[in-house]
Amino acid sequence: MRQIILILIAALAIVSCGNKSAPSEGMSADSLFRQQDSILAKASEFSDTVYIRYAKGLRVDYKKDGIHVTISNPDPASHTKPIELVITEPKSRFVCMTALQLGNFEALGLEERVVGMTSIRHLFNPRIKQQEKEGKTVRIGKEGNFDIEAVIASRPDYIFISTSKHGGYEALKDCGIPLIPHHGYRETNPLGQAEWIKLIGLLTGEPRRANAVFADIETKYNTLKAEVQTSLRDEAQHSADAGTTSRTNSASGTHLPTIISGRQIRDGWYVMGGNSYMAQLFKDAGVDYIMKEHEEAGGLTLDFESVYAKAVNADYWQIDGSFDGEFTLRELEAEDARYADLKAFKNKHVIFCNVASTPYRELSPVEPHILLADFVKAFHPDILPHYTPKYYKLMR
Repeated sequence: MRQIILILIAALAIVSCGNKSAPSEGMSADSLFRQQDSILAKASEFSDTVYIRYAKGLRVDYKKDGIHVTISNPDPASHTKPIELVITEPKSRFVCMTALQLGNFEALGLEERVVGMTSIRHLFNPRIKQQEKEGKTVRIGKEGNFDIEAVIASRPDYIFISTSKHGGYEALKDCGIPLIPHHGYRETNPLGQAEWIKLIGLLTGEPRRANAVFADIETKYNTLKAEVQTSLRDEAQHSADAGTTSRTNSASGTHLPTIISGRQIRDGWYVMGGNSYMAQLFKDAGVDYIMKEHEEAGGLTLDFESVYAKAVNADYWQIDGSFDGEFTLRELEAEDARYADLKAFKNKHVIFCNVASTPYRELSPVEPHILLADFVKAFHPDILPHYTPKYYKLMR
């Protein structure tokens, strides 16, 4: 009997290890988002083989001569040519051009591998700031005005570049250091954007870390997404049983609050496109984005009046920006008195992310589950009763 019990325990342990990326049956999203244990401590339990599931700009093939990684721009409108890297050994020294690129290293706990940055003035990561003080991470200047001597002195194995910025890269090419375009910000799926950490995992020889971190992100995101859908279906069924009607989504028949994004910037109202990662976040958070007919993958600027006509009755309003101190509804109204006429403004349903006081630029691309939780907390607070938003919060 004792042998039988031991065999059963061993079998259960094997099953448990084989399902690390899946939540326990019956585990709620709220309990997942309250877990504080570090996933990095469990990295050794994950595979060292990388598979790409969501990112359109990455492809990984394992061949005899090394790991072949094809990097392309996931934006269909882009005309940039894919590049192929052949990874035969891990590298330890990298230069990052953007906070987003740095965030990939932060998510994996590999900040020490970043030996150069364009600037750290607006960064939040304390390790990078300390490394800069100690001379372990140097400032290499800005696009179009790079400090080539500083770049060479930092002895990087690779330099990550951003195709959204231009100028000065020819000078870097002359240094003989390979340049890697990082197209993560072009991904339209929030999980696809986060999956670029697997590229960092491969380059640094830490694929287990990357798989572990991404599995945690994926599990939390998809668990919360599924719980939102279940909640909406239950609400729709309750309304049907009660004989009431409400605005519904034609695909699911579930009730959806509406949302508008952005605000007036210079000559027009800047909104996110209907195929953007933010539009996908809205959908997964259970709201109907009223500008979804615009099929851009990024943002676009429209005339104020055309957006205002739709925005005036939207249930929620999402904006972000940089503000010294607390940005309140009073400050928002001071920008344009017409904002006060919006239904979302009147009901205090404006959700704002202050990029001056949060590591939004660094970490939000690798924390889509946190962004989703922030939105769900605002739109459907009963789903995450114990959750405290990190980036987007309802304005006062």
